[in-house]
Amino acid sequence: MEKGILLIMDGLGDLPDSKGKTPLSAAKTPNMDRMAKEGILGMLSPIGKGNVPGSDTSHLTLLGYPYWEFYCGRGPLEALGSGIKLREGDVAFRANFATVEKGKIVDRRAGRISTALAHKLSKRLEKVKVPGVKIIFANTVEHRGVLILRGEGLGAYVSGTDPHELAHLPKSKALKRGSAKTARVLNAFTKKAMEVLGKAPENEGRKKPANAVLCRGAGTYRKVDGFAKKHGVTGACVAGGALYKGVADYIGMDVLYVKGATGSVDTDLKSKAKHAAAALKNHDFVFVHVKGTDSCAHDKDFACKQKMIERVDRELVPALKKTGANIVITGDHSTPCSIGEHTGHEVPLLCWGDGFRKDSCRKFSESACMDGGLGHVDGWDLFPIIVNAMGKGKKVGT
Repeated sequence: MEKGILLIMDGLGDLPDSKGKTPLSAAKTPNMDRMAKEGILGMLSPIGKGNVPGSDTSHLTLLGYPYWEFYCGRGPLEALGSGIKLREGDVAFRANFATVEKGKIVDRRAGRISTALAHKLSKRLEKVKVPGVKIIFANTVEHRGVLILRGEGLGAYVSGTDPHELAHLPKSKALKRGSAKTARVLNAFTKKAMEVLGKAPENEGRKKPANAVLCRGAGTYRKVDGFAKKHGVTGACVAGGALYKGVADYIGMDVLYVKGATGSVDTDLKSKAKHAAAALKNHDFVFVHVKGTDSCAHDKDFACKQKMIERVDRELVPALKKTGANIVITGDHSTPCSIGEHTGHEVPLLCWGDGFRKDSCRKFSESACMDGGLGHVDGWDLFPIIVNAMGKGKKVGT
């Protein structure tokens, strides 16, 4: 069948615990195990062996847009995914609500606050003004948000204020000429945001108040060749998180509104399955994203990640199989529960459908995938593999 589905369980890859189990190997996944028996497995290095992927660079690469050529920074992708129309020259950042005490970051996610609370706090940030620059702040999912700076003389080459660890809150610095104004504005915003959030009634009584905003991933928007033009197939995106919708929008895929797609562990997987199946009626390819696996792993919660994988197998995979499309199931990076952060370990890869060969593997797990017939696949090779399975591969040479 000339249709394809890429299902990404964010942060899927993991390392064995003391009992030799990973969340994937421990999970009861009869549907994906059956697909493993009928398909072919391998191990995937999303941005090259040993390299630690960001979710932005990995998704671009896995969708056929190698990060070293098309990456524009995380900020613009998050902004596009949140529905903000960017203008040329805008500088956008990915933002986190965080908890800061005496100048030190004590929680980068402010206790993983709810989307509803984050929305209320983002409204309060509308009070923050910096002369000469328009500031746009919007929350996306849970603690996540985007910051856009709009004005003259802004450059995107600045360090962020999110050190990715529990450390003192750093100041932004210009990394190249032409970006000094951006650093000054970001530092001013950070200071004023703390003043506003520190007085917010929503934070009263919270053990981990969302009293600061951390920013990273500065970038400016630029246009790239659209998905259909580049790959010769039409594409749609089913996701809840702003980043993933933003990546799809950036490369010219149709981003679908999916009721109940929260971008978190409580997402409505059956709704995603329904929309993905419907999208195949007028698209060649559908990208389906599930964030919950990664959220659990960042919280170092093995049982949560295992249960999320089991939910995917039970609530999402059967409906995708019924479409008859060629299906690829993998992750965008590994997030081991023992570490709680992205690592450069390879990710399990499952390919199923009429367009794929079969190997002798019997279960979908990291150890089984290491013996799979696909071997070790680099991220930039994955989309050509998918397109070839769909019968739409491009001939190289004569």
